[in-house]
Order: sequence, then C-alpha cells, then structure tokens
Amino acid sequence: MGKVNARHRRGRSPGRAVAAAGAVAVGAGMLTACGSEGGMKINVYYAPEDNFQAVVDRCTAEANGRYEIVYNKLPRGADGQREQMVRRLAAGDETMDVLGLDVTWVPEFAEAGWVEEWTGEDKAEATEDVLPGPLETATWDGKLYAATKNTNVRLLWYDDRITPEPPKTWDEMIAMSRELKRQGKPHEILFTGAQYEGLVVTYNSLVESAGGRILSEDGQSVVMDQGAVRALEILREVSASGLTDPSLTNMKEDEVRLAFQGGGGAFQLNWPYVYASYAAEKPDDLAHFQWAPYPSVLPGQAGRTTIGGYNLAVSASSRHKPEAFEAALCLRSAENQKFSALNDGVPPTIESVYTDPEPLDPSRPADPEDNPSMATEYPMKDTILESLKNAAVRPLTPAYQNLSTVMSKVLSPPSDIDPQGTAEELRQQLSDALDSKGVIP
Repeated sequence: MGKVNARHRRGRSPGRAVAAAGAVAVGAGMLTACGSEGGMKINVYYAPEDNFQAVVDRCTAEANGRYEIVYNKLPRGADGQREQMVRRLAAGDETMDVLGLDVTWVPEFAEAGWVEEWTGEDKAEATEDVLPGPLETATWDGKLYAATKNTNVRLLWYDDRITPEPPKTWDEMIAMSRELKRQGKPHEILFTGAQYEGLVVTYNSLVESAGGRILSEDGQSVVMDQGAVRALEILREVSASGLTDPSLTNMKEDEVRLAFQGGGGAFQLNWPYVYASYAAEKPDDLAHFQWAPYPSVLPGQAGRTTIGGYNLAVSASSRHKPEAFEAALCLRSAENQKFSALNDGVPPTIESVYTDPEPLDPSRPADPEDNPSMATEYPMKDTILESLKNAAVRPLTPAYQNLSTVMSKVLSPPSDIDPQGTAEELRQQLSDALDSKGVIP
C-alpha cells in the first residue's frame, strides 16, 4: 500500500518542516478561528501524514470563513483505518464528509453505496492532468468515485559499486545475484516477503510484468493465466535458492530498507521513500545509491510496478456534499500535492507537478534544506513518472480485502510455492472469495 505514515518520511531538521508548513499556512489561523465557533465543519478522515494539517489550514483559509476543515487522524495501519471508517459508514454517520481511501478500497466503498460519484465540474477538475494509472484506482464500474491525492510506485534500487549497470529483467537480476554470491559479494534480492499486503504487491507486480492477469478485466472472475504461473515460478526461485535474505518471511518495507543499508543486498524493490532515508542515514554513500525502473519478466518489454497511494472520496451520508467536494479538490490540488510531495514524501498523481521547476517558496532561491523543489527532493522523479505511465493496479473488485487475505496466506512462505499447485489453489480460493464478496467488517 501507499506509504503515508511518519516513519517513512525523509530525514530533515524540524526547523525545515516547520518553516515549510508555516509558509503554506500563512494567514490560515485567523480564518480558521472565524469558522471554528459554531460554523460549518467539513470533517476529513485521513491517514497520519506529518504536514497534512498545514494543507488543511490552507484550504480552510481559501474557504474564506464559509466552513472549517477538520482533520480527523485515522490509525496508522491501513486495516485500522478501514475498520474505523467501515463501521461508521455502515451506521450512516452523517459527520463524515471527506474520506481518505487506500487505492484498493474505492470499488468496495462505491459498491456499498458509501461514497458519492464525482460528476460535472467537480469530475473535470478531479481528473485534469491526472496520470492514467492513479486515475484508474479512483474509478469503479466506469464511474469516478474519488479524487486522486497521491500515488506511489516501487523502483529497483542498487549500489553502483556492486552492480554498475542495473538488470532490466528478473532473469538478469537472478543471474547477477548468483554471480555476486559466487564472488562472495553482497548479492541478495530484497523485497517484501512477509504475509501481508506487501507480498501481494510483489506478486501482482510480477504477474503484470509477465503480461498476466489474476482477475478478469471486470473483476468478476478469476483468470490466473500463464503469466500468473510464471510469476509464481520467479517468486519461488528467488526465495528458495539462497538469493534473498533468510528473514524474508518477516520483511516489510522498512526491514527491506534496513537490510539493504546494512550491506547484505545487491538489489531492493521498494518505494521512493528509501532515498530520503538513505540520504539521512548514509550520506557519505548517497552518490552510489542508484535507482532504475522495476525489472521486467518479458525481454524487450518494460516491467510494471503496482501502484500505491490514497484517494479522497465524499461520503454519501455527508450533510455538506457541495462543500465536501470543494474541500477535497483543494486538499489534492496541484499546489498541495507538490507541498505534500516535498514535505511528506508522497508522490503526486498530477503529471505537471513532476516537471514543475519552482521551489516550494518561489520567492526564494531553491535550497535542498530550506526551500526544496521536485528536482532536489525527487532526483528519481523522471523514473517515477515513467513507471507511473506503465504502472499496474491491484485487482479492482469490491472483494479486494478478501482476495488480499487469501493471496498473502497462500503465497506464504514464498519458498514453498509449487507453481502449478499454488496457481490451482489460488484459482479455487480466489473464486470462493469472489462468490462471497462483500464488506468485511
């Protein structure tokens, strides 16, 4: 899933974050106060994000006293976020206005009738200049049910002192890993192998890179074609041949990051936040920390990494829907996506933000510490953008939560995968999950 929480932020001095937040929220305090006593409140339920309150304050100021946006911080874990919103929405809670949805939740919430469709001018503004992959995650059954706020893609990270040229395919990466191991050098291929959503993301990226499908295009039936079987073969080969960390089955994103920084890995497949962490913790080696697109399975074709991120939806029970749509559009505007990207490390969904040359405060010279720009904070931005244009999404279905639970269980541990047998087990269990699809409380 997309990384929003604080532990995945870049390492920077508190003064920088405070200064940046202050620059965005100038004048917001007085206007917020004007609407805070008995005025209209637009309640936003969203994951923890360090500087999101500054964005909220800015949008409250832009409302010019007509309403105050209130940031209700959800639990840090995705399961806790979803559980809290599901219970309140199922009870018809009218105090919920704008909902921060993980990219996998939109079909479920739309099918349950909990979120409003975006139409007319609101839809036009919410879709303008948005990259196709992120936009697909906000859509269900041909209709738009959310506005994209931020996205995420995994890249291939490597040390150019170990591998001067990165592999383009999984076969190349496996061969390079074996040769490095033979030479007694760091050789491990590090990825999320614990029994959770991260393993599902790893598998889905392999399936898509192999040209395969897990579900049909409409999400109504299980496919599990030859590309899905090939992905199982690769997952087993990497996991069972001594080419990855012995603690693979305990590895989530941060364990992958730390294992690579500790010197055991030749390659890691991870989100872009690892660059800022490396810069903060190993600055002397940063020049050698390089990135490349996600490796392909099919020679001559680009790999396809699975999208993460968050979307903003308007609750069907909201008593202030016009204001909720307006507030959501402000919270995910190009200007605010840029601010969140530079301060919280969450990649934008709006294409023009990637090529925006201006620093956070255009009135001052760009400075990596005090006045960052996309160029200073995202040196890998061109690779992120390239990856987003060819990215994959997780299977779109209201039953995704069921499917994810099934896949993470069946795929764990990866070293025990029997490609044909595991494919058949997945085919049966995923079909059962689709047949009983619905909301998991």
